[in-house]
Parts: sequence; structure tokens; C-alpha cells
Amino acid sequence: MEIKNKSIALLIDAENISASYIEIIIDEANKYGTINYRRVYGDWTTPQLNPWKTKISEFGLTPVQQYAYTSGKNSSDFTLIIDAMDILYSEKVNSFCIVSSDSDFTKLVTRLREDNMFVFGMGESKTPISLVNSCETFAYLDKMLKAEPKEEEVVEVETKESKKQIAKIKANKTVSSITPLRRIKQELTNIINANMEDDGWAYWSLIAQLLQKKFPGFHPRNYGDNTRILQFFEKMKEFEVKKEATVSYIRNSK
Repeated sequence: MEIKNKSIALLIDAENISASYIEIIIDEANKYGTINYRRVYGDWTTPQLNPWKTKISEFGLTPVQQYAYTSGKNSSDFTLIIDAMDILYSEKVNSFCIVSSDSDFTKLVTRLREDNMFVFGMGESKTPISLVNSCETFAYLDKMLKAEPKEEEVVEVETKESKKQIAKIKANKTVSSITPLRRIKQELTNIINANMEDDGWAYWSLIAQLLQKKFPGFHPRNYGDNTRILQFFEKMKEFEVKKEATVSYIRNSK
């Protein structure tokens, strides 16, 4: 997949994304090419964006002000969309990175891709599947962030809080748009069957591209295993992998 050496417009929705992700965002975007635009959007008069202010100079970001004219509405949406279209028409980039978990940007991504732009996204697991699937690829930032384990903290809360409070916490859990692994394996099986040679083996490079198109947000780290995709499937009993020189193959286990 030709994703290297692209000229990128990095547009970050600061009102929707935590500043703690910024280093991961920059590192991930740099894998695709050169970041020509580094803009971060929000109402900078609000204290909620203070954590972002300390990151602006450190990472060379350009803050874009958008006052909240409507209560309860993410004010940065409109300015980010307008800027994206201005950048598109300037013809100075060939790729966009939209960093947000807000489904309101789904139409923007679709519009950019209509103009043959390579668009990749970043957001949290709560990102609606409509936005994830509209991108070429999508990275879940909360899965990439190396957070400290919180298992002990959860146990402590459960011993002190009432069952009613615990039930409320569980009910308010954010729904994840990460595709269940069982579906990934099922679709991979189907893709292999549709593209295998007479001996049952299929070219991994082709299979990987088709799988990425089917699930733009897929990555082993979403399931707790930060390995290469082929190594991830190689560990599973459902698949077999072999390598011949520089070519890799995969097939469904018999």
C-alpha cells in the first residue's frame, strides 16, 4: 500500500481528543509522510483546553480559535471542516489525518476521498463505526497509549461501593466500535477462500490489503497484542503461515 512520503494535513479536534495522546498522534502521522499542516481546533477561552496549551509549542501546533456560539455543541467542528476544504482546494497536500471521535466528520472524510485524498483517522474506541469505516485506516489512540493497569483500582471500588452504584457504572460504560475478533477471523477466512490458489495458499500482501479495506480500524493492539498482523494470525489455530524468500502466504487450517 503506498502510504509513505505523503504530504499531510493534520487536523485535531481538541474538544474531543485528550492532549495526552499528542505524541502518539504525531508519531503515527509521521509514518505516512511529512506533516505540512499541524492545526488543533477548539475554544481556547475555556479551561478544558488548558492541557493542550502546553503542547502547542512543544509539537509545533497551530491553535485555531472557534468560539462556542451554541451551547452543548462542539464548536471546533465547523471551523475544522471549513479549513479542510480550503486546504483541499489549495492542492498543497495529498493526505489528511482527522483526529476525532466525533461522527460529524464522517461526511468530511467521504468528501475528501471523493477528491482522491488519502484520509486516515485517529480517535478513541468510542468512535462511531461510520467514521472508522469512512477512512482508509483508523488508529484507536486509547489502545495505543501505554496506560498503567487499573485492575486493582476496579476491585477496590467494587468492595466499597454498593451494588447499585456498580451497576450504574457498568451501564454508563462507553460502547466500543472495535470489531469483535471472532468477526475478524471469520472475514479473514472468507477472504482467503475467495483468493487462494489451487493448493489453498493465498498471497499475504493481497489478503492484508483486502482485510484493511474491510476493517480500516483493525490492528492486533486492539486485542492486547502489539505485534505485526501476520504474526498475530500465525498464533491462531485457524490459520497457517509460510514464507518463501521475501513472499509470505496464509491459508485456512485444514
